[in-house]
Amino acid sequence: MKIYTRTGDDGTTLSADGQRVPKYHPRIEACGSIDELISWIGLLRGIRENESRIQTLLLVQDILMQVTAILSNHACNEEETDYCLPVQKAILVLENEIDSLQQRLPRSTHFILPGGHIVVSYCHIARCVCRRAERTLSFLGKTEKIPPSAGKFLNRLSDYLFVMARTLSIELDNKEVEWRM
Repeated sequence: MKIYTRTGDDGTTLSADGQRVPKYHPRIEACGSIDELISWIGLLRGIRENESRIQTLLLVQDILMQVTAILSNHACNEEETDYCLPVQKAILVLENEIDSLQQRLPRSTHFILPGGHIVVSYCHIARCVCRRAERTLSFLGKTEKIPPSAGKFLNRLSDYLFVMARTLSIELDNKEVEWRM
């Protein structure tokens, strides 16, 4: 199968259910943001050698791929797709990871300026992309049916990425820079 078809040259794309839609359609925007997030998570998975964290990030990528596959089908049925996603279990995994990591972190009482180390910066970029994906999904949900737990998962994932960035700062001896008004 050829990678190029030329059918998208007119600014449209084919959804999983066979509908041709504009590439700026909110469903395509949501899928694109999640696709970008999957790539950033892959980058994070490749640069730290912590087996537990790698397994969590693999789970995250798998869930995100499932969400994208379901979103790409315009005929998605809210109840049916939520049943198909093992998202609730993944949300619990993320919550447990967040709780575990937070126990080792100093209490945060201020905003943190991202950066100081490239790995920490990548983690913050992934968090920002995750927040964008959550916003695009929320926007899509105003007009179309979407799996309700997908938004919950993205919300929890951005929290996990924030806590992971803080954890990496400590592991990499990277001093957090406080920002205050």
